Amino acid sequence: MEIAFSHWPAAEDLRAVLTRWAGWLADERRLAAHTLDGYQRDLKGFLDFLGAYRGGPPDLATIAALDKVDFRAWLAQRRREGAAPTSIARSVSAVRSLFRWLEREELVDNAAGRALKPPRLPRGVPRPLTPGQAQDALARAAEPDPAAEGQAWIALRDAALLTLLYGGGLRIGEAVGLAGRDWRAGATGIRVLGKGNKQRLVPVLPAVARALDRYRAACPWPTAGDAPLFRGLRGGRLQARLVQKRMAEIRAELGLAASATPHALRHSFATHLLAAGGDLRTIQELLGHAALSTTQRYTDVDTARILAVHAAAHPRARRTG
Repeated sequence: MEIAFSHWPAAEDLRAVLTRWAGWLADERRLAAHTLDGYQRDLKGFLDFLGAYRGGPPDLATIAALDKVDFRAWLAQRRREGAAPTSIARSVSAVRSLFRWLEREELVDNAAGRALKPPRLPRGVPRPLTPGQAQDALARAAEPDPAAEGQAWIALRDAALLTLLYGGGLRIGEAVGLAGRDWRAGATGIRVLGKGNKQRLVPVLPAVARALDRYRAACPWPTAGDAPLFRGLRGGRLQARLVQKRMAEIRAELGLAASATPHALRHSFATHLLAAGGDLRTIQELLGHAALSTTQRYTDVDTARILAVHAAAHPRARRTG
């Protein structure tokens, strides 16, 4: 994905650097398209602030001279605008990424920018589907659209991808980023390139393997070697937004909650493994989490489920007086 900076509120030298940085995010970090869009919006907002704060379009020298007071002023402005803590945290992540890349490329060394810290966020509890809901969603994805004559492979593709999310715990960006070489028929695992450009091998269940093989056999486009594993209607790489749209359609058809997204299938993978006795360290490795604390969120889900069952079943809990 290419981001155009020609009309951004920045001097020419800074726009040229931003183009290189965006290319690095897309080509080397392999960030998903929606993440790149978010970085673009957040960084433009930061540059808009600097333009008003410093009285003109910022250049590389402006960026290099920023200090803690300047960054505090920017964050204060974001709060005055009513930005939610999650939005501010995302903005900080984008700006900090830029400054760390600038230091790595020996273009700007600004310790205050590299050390930016987001606001503390309340720890959210993942919202998985039940096993029955997950199975219903996968079954519905496999049903071809009667109006789409000659495109039965699309349903097989959607079923294979959603089955992979649920059966392997992949992020949607990881799944659509797979190349044909990452999955070999008869293999017991699939190679996944996750966050931080870290590769992991995810075990493939027989049901996932069958879904992948059925899709590949029906797909009219090449899906081997360097070609994308998951193809769009016209042969390009399948976009994450199309997967999200399909899941939204399934959600409406089945009457599921708004939280039933493609990412909820990843949550379901981890939660159902934990409920079946899986240990946190193994689940951490399967999910590609850098920190165990991230995986520990799923213990909160399991605890909530146990408490709900206890409250519904215990004789003392059912008493009203």
